[in-house]
Amino acid sequence: MRGALAFTIAASCVGAAFAATTDAPSRLVNARVETRSAAGGLEPAFRAAVAAARAPAWIGYAVPTEGRHQMCCWDSTDEVGLGCPGCRLEGRGSFSVRGDRDRSDRTLSLEGDETILVLFRAEQGRLDRIRTYSSGCALDAGGLSVVWLTDVKPAESVRLLRSLVASGGSEERGGRRVEEPALAALAFHADPSALEALIGLARQDASGHVRGQALFWLAQRAGSKVAGVITRAIEDDPETEVKKRAVFALSQLPHATRPCASRPCSGWASPTTRGPWPSSRKS
Repeated sequence: MRGALAFTIAASCVGAAFAATTDAPSRLVNARVETRSAAGGLEPAFRAAVAAARAPAWIGYAVPTEGRHQMCCWDSTDEVGLGCPGCRLEGRGSFSVRGDRDRSDRTLSLEGDETILVLFRAEQGRLDRIRTYSSGCALDAGGLSVVWLTDVKPAESVRLLRSLVASGGSEERGGRRVEEPALAALAFHADPSALEALIGLARQDASGHVRGQALFWLAQRAGSKVAGVITRAIEDDPETEVKKRAVFALSQLPHATRPCASRPCSGWASPTTRGPWPSSRKS
């Protein structure tokens, strides 16, 4: 998953990566931007923006990310390194913001951005979908209004996203178009409360689908604490499908953090087998 998101971006994108933490992204194009402060609380500012969105509109903000990631769009590998890559918020497809210098002068290999952009699409006063991008990614809003929230506290972003994932039908949630990307956005947050939110969802959410998705995203965070949550799900979760997802999540952990780092993990292959080391049992 991480490897699929990483690529080479142009040096022209670097300025945008740093500017996006407060003001609207400098490479947000084809948008009618309104900037609002969320210093009084992210949730009320967000809810007000959603409620006011009668026609399609986007609401966004920037927060620090865990690790360094690149999340953007391009149509082919031939375009990698040519200008600043970008995503179209409406529909699918990519575009590139290009400079006038030769390609050899414009390319720069980066490990990833330290900030992510979280964007929410709203229409008719309801939340429709969520998307997450690297701060260096150019965005085309398709001529729609964009409410950009500044002064966002990362912990408040975690609480907002956690509330959108929570089970128990809310008519403003666009089903899995909101639930699954909200989980992904949580996984990329640097704030420590994001990890705790994912652990809580993996252990306690009433939906097996949510628990399984939370386990997958926990595996992207790695660490011994995460490994313990995943192995507990294999042993204790009441749903076989969640156990299967936990087995897969375990396979995504770096070898050194797996609970079976010093012995084979093959015994976890059967999601219905209980016990910490089923492969070591005698027949």
